Amino acid sequence: MLRSTVLSLLLILLTTISLTHAHNVTRLLAKHPEFSTFNHYLTLTHLAGDINSHTTITVCAVDNAAMKELLAKKPPINTIKMILSFHVFLDYFGAKKLHQIRDGSALAATMLQATGTAAGSKGFVNITDLKGGKVGFGPEDNRGNFDVYFVKSLEEVPYNISVIQISKLLLSDVAAAPTPEPSQMNLTDIMSGHGCKVFADTLLANPEASKTYQDSIDGGLTVFCPMDDPFKAFLPKFKNLTAAGKVSFLEFFGVPVYQSLSMLKSNNGDMNTLATDGARKFDFKVQNDGEDVTLKSKGVTAKITGTLIDQQPLAVYTVDKVLLPGELFKGAPTPAPAPAPDKAAADAPKSSKHVTGSPSDSPADSPAADAADQTADDNASWTLSGGSLASMLLSLCLGLLLL
Repeated sequence: MLRSTVLSLLLILLTTISLTHAHNVTRLLAKHPEFSTFNHYLTLTHLAGDINSHTTITVCAVDNAAMKELLAKKPPINTIKMILSFHVFLDYFGAKKLHQIRDGSALAATMLQATGTAAGSKGFVNITDLKGGKVGFGPEDNRGNFDVYFVKSLEEVPYNISVIQISKLLLSDVAAAPTPEPSQMNLTDIMSGHGCKVFADTLLANPEASKTYQDSIDGGLTVFCPMDDPFKAFLPKFKNLTAAGKVSFLEFFGVPVYQSLSMLKSNNGDMNTLATDGARKFDFKVQNDGEDVTLKSKGVTAKITGTLIDQQPLAVYTVDKVLLPGELFKGAPTPAPAPAPDKAAADAPKSSKHVTGSPSDSPADSPAADAADQTADDNASWTLSGGSLASMLLSLCLGLLLL
C-alpha cells in the first residue's frame, strides 16, 4: 500500500515537472517553413525572447508572402518590431476559444500596448466571432470593419501558448508610425518625462557624459535610470566627487549594448558599462529575483521597476536605488554594535584621481537600503525554489521505495 502511494506521488510529481517547461516560439514555428520570414524577424527584433518569457501568450503569424509585402516598403527594424508586437496577444486564444468568445467579441492587449508606446487603448486588438464561422481581427477602434481573419491553428500548448495563422498583417497607425533614427532620439527627454528627471538633468549638465550616451545609441545602448527620489537624496554625495569621478559615475548607468528585459533575464552575470576602462571595470551584476531583474554593485541591490522605452537599439529602464561603483565607493561596512569613531574614519575611501578624500563618499552615508537588502537576504534563506522542492520530494519517494 505504501509503495503504491509513493509511486502515485512520484508519477504526479514527474508529470507536474514535465508541464512546467518553457515554450520556444521559434522552435514551434520552425515546423512550418511557410512562416520562416515571420519567424526570422521574431528573432531579429528580439521579440522571440519576450514571447518565451510569458507563460500565457498568443502569436498571430502571417506567411512569407505577407511578410514580403511588408519588407518591400523597407521599414526600419524598429518599425517591424512595433508591427509584429501588435500581433502578439498577452492572453491565450486557441482555435476553440476564438470560436466561443463570450458576447461574440473581445479586446486583447498586445505586446505593443505593454510597451507603453500606444496611447490609451490603441495597442488593443478587437477579436470578433463573425457570421459563417469566421473570426475577424482589427484595431480596437475599427468600427466593426474587419478584413483580417483567422485561418488556422499552427501550434497550441493549451493555456500557455497558441500560434495561429491570420490572413494578412494587422494594420495599426501606432505600430506603423515612422520612428526617428536612433541618433535623433532625445535620451534626456525620454527620462525626464517618466520619473527620472533628476538623473536626466544631472546628465545633461555634464557634457562629456551626455555626449558618451548620445554617441552610443546607434550601436546599441541600455540605460538604468535611478528614480527621482533616491537620486535626489544621493546628490550631495555626487557633488563631492571629482570632475572625472562624476563622468565615470554617470556613465556607470549605461551599458553599450541593447538589452531587452527578456535578454537581461537570460543573461545573468557581470555587465560592463560605458565607464569601463581596462582594469577599471565599473561593472555590476545582473541577476534574476523571481520575475524581477536586480542589479548589484558595491553594497547596493537595485530592482528594475519599469520600462521607459524599448526600441532597438535603445532600451531605458528605471531602477529603485542608486548603484555605487566599487571604483568610486567602498562597499557598505558590516554593521557593528558600537563602531568606534576612528574606525569610521579608517573605513573612508582612499583618495584617487576619481574620488575626493571626503568620508561622505562611503555608501554607508548614501541613500542605500541596507535594511531592505538584509530583509531580502533573510527571506531568501527561508525560500525553497520549485526545483529544490521537486528534488527533495523525489529523494523522499525513492528513499521510501527502497524501504
